[in-house]
Amino acid sequence: MYINCHTYYSFKYGTLTPEELFECAKENGVVKLILTQINNTCGWIEFAKHCSLRRDEYKLDFSLGIEFRLENQLLYIAVAKNNRGFEEINRFLSEYNLTHKPFPQIAPAFENAFVIYEWKKDFNLQLAEHEYLGIRPSCLNKLFNFNNQTYLKKLVLLHPITFKNKTGYNVHKLLRAIDLNTLVSKLLPEDICGQDEYMLPCNVVKERCKKYPQLIENANYIIENSEFIADLQSEKNKKTFGNTLKEDIDTLRNLTFNGLNKRYACHRKREEANVRAEKELTVIRKLNFEAYFLINYDIINFATKRGFAYVGRGSGANSLVSYCLGITDVDPISLDLYFERFLNMYRSSPPDFDIDFSWKDRDEIIKYIFEKYGSDYTALLATYTTFQGRSIVRELGKVFGLPKREIEGILQNTEQNRDRDRITKAIFKYAELIKDFPKNLSIHAGGILISEKPIYCYTATSHPPKDFATTHFNMWEAEDLRIFKFDILSQRGLGHIKDTVTLIKENRNEEVSVNNFESLMIDPKISALLKTGRTMGCFYVESPSMRMLLGKLTCETYSVLVAASSIIRPGVASSGMMREYIYRHHNPDKFEYIHPKMEELMKETYGVMVYQEDVIKVVHHFGKLNLAEADIIRRGMSGKLRSKSAFQILEKKYFDNCEKAGYAKDVAQEVWRQIESFSGYSFSKAHSASFAVESYQSLFLKAYYPLEFMVGVIN
Repeated sequence: MYINCHTYYSFKYGTLTPEELFECAKENGVVKLILTQINNTCGWIEFAKHCSLRRDEYKLDFSLGIEFRLENQLLYIAVAKNNRGFEEINRFLSEYNLTHKPFPQIAPAFENAFVIYEWKKDFNLQLAEHEYLGIRPSCLNKLFNFNNQTYLKKLVLLHPITFKNKTGYNVHKLLRAIDLNTLVSKLLPEDICGQDEYMLPCNVVKERCKKYPQLIENANYIIENSEFIADLQSEKNKKTFGNTLKEDIDTLRNLTFNGLNKRYACHRKREEANVRAEKELTVIRKLNFEAYFLINYDIINFATKRGFAYVGRGSGANSLVSYCLGITDVDPISLDLYFERFLNMYRSSPPDFDIDFSWKDRDEIIKYIFEKYGSDYTALLATYTTFQGRSIVRELGKVFGLPKREIEGILQNTEQNRDRDRITKAIFKYAELIKDFPKNLSIHAGGILISEKPIYCYTATSHPPKDFATTHFNMWEAEDLRIFKFDILSQRGLGHIKDTVTLIKENRNEEVSVNNFESLMIDPKISALLKTGRTMGCFYVESPSMRMLLGKLTCETYSVLVAASSIIRPGVASSGMMREYIYRHHNPDKFEYIHPKMEELMKETYGVMVYQEDVIKVVHHFGKLNLAEADIIRRGMSGKLRSKSAFQILEKKYFDNCEKAGYAKDVAQEVWRQIESFSGYSFSKAHSASFAVESYQSLFLKAYYPLEFMVGVIN
């Protein structure tokens, strides 16, 4: 009977997390509800996942809708009868987000959605079969002497859910004051929800409506005839690049071996490359990833034709196929990068390519993607801005009426001021409750989705200033929905390389290419700059700490630069492994490996873990965890794992396996310490290798065209 439920994704209005809404339903015996966020579709994937994970404990079904509001005025609630209905109301909301026009006062004639208007005594509108009048429990007394039989038959109980208890109601009022930029004491009744918008047991609600049984009957009719299938299992990405899957398979194979023939024309590891290409194509086929590779190839092909510089990086650089297609410029065989870091049969989360473009060119690339694959199927990925830290105290201080100077004074010594008086106690109490609440939608740094079905099957879209449609879910929810992103990023390093090449043409009338990487790797002038740390202005190697590290390593080769790009990061540096790497680099015969297995696995880095790939190798081969479990550890290190318990379970399994393998306890503990030290800062070797390619390009221009290069950097 609850057809109008909000979570805190009804920004600055709702107060319940998806988990808390589930708990409320469980406590009150609710077996199905309708989730209706205000003017958005955020949070439904998180709620669906939570219902799925706890299905054995309590079976809660739900359907979806949207509550349409114009400022504080409730216009109507649209409830999807089925998945087509959800798509229908998503398109409606997206259209008005695109045009920035106010919603119409009367809902359109939805074919697959119910519409509920709020009942008022002066309501005067002819209702269609799918339209109803919602009346709140607090207004039931107003039905006395109301004799309009047409409307009486259309009445449905409208009991919104916004908070859980009195504290939640107070949080709601504070959020409304923040949203309206006013004092909480100046909120008007129409600015806030009703004091009864919390969940009650179903029998209690029925008892309150016993004089008007049609209210419950109509509510149950809407709920029973609203069936949304939340599919979190099947992949949603565009399934084929060409007309058929067979065409994609053949195209990818042909492109791969054409590229392989060029990349490894006279290479001593040509046969190894052939074998690996076949292996990768087999895995890509089994996981239906042909279209993903071909779409990325299409993007970089367009960029090349337009003369746009780009760098393909990320774990995708572990793939020989991506190297042969030209998506990346890192040779995974020469660098011993294994494909399983990018794609393997055990990997539960979808991987992605990171492709960097100049900030000047990125918007044109995005525009091309939208035009090529269609605005109905393409969208930017969103992210949520959340209430955090000192900003919450500032916001609450304002709505409680404190002057700015006093708020800043409180922040200067929070512990001392926390219990200063009634107001500051309230500020810090509610700051803790509001922390991590989503505040509004923002845009992911570079994620783009291209779906097989229209994107509106899963989300409405918003249109920020650049006017590219943006989803109402973030990367984690996209992962749960099984739709993987294309990362189209921008950076200024590529911009100054492009500008330098242009300046050289203008200044010296020379056509310069920075793409012959094999010759750059053995260039003595570049080696001299690296060795002495004279890399100011060059991408990724210009910081004081990096220049100092290059000097300490007397770095002269690409492989050492790749390692330097990783060991400079805080996780490696703070653990002492950076210092140890430098020592072992200069004294390869004066140290002992902690265990023979570690020497076998990491001879290239002298037994020091500097890459994510090193950790996966150690966890898999030393700790005897399978690749799927090793990937969970890797994701935990890089801050991409949401379940701490999963990490802890695998930690125990690691130590149990080490004990079974007969490793000394202190050896197992030291290896795990090195793994843990990467938390939040681990770096993919493929990332480092990709960055090092761009560093070499910058160094080449600095070595041979210093004037134009520095002007390009400064510009």
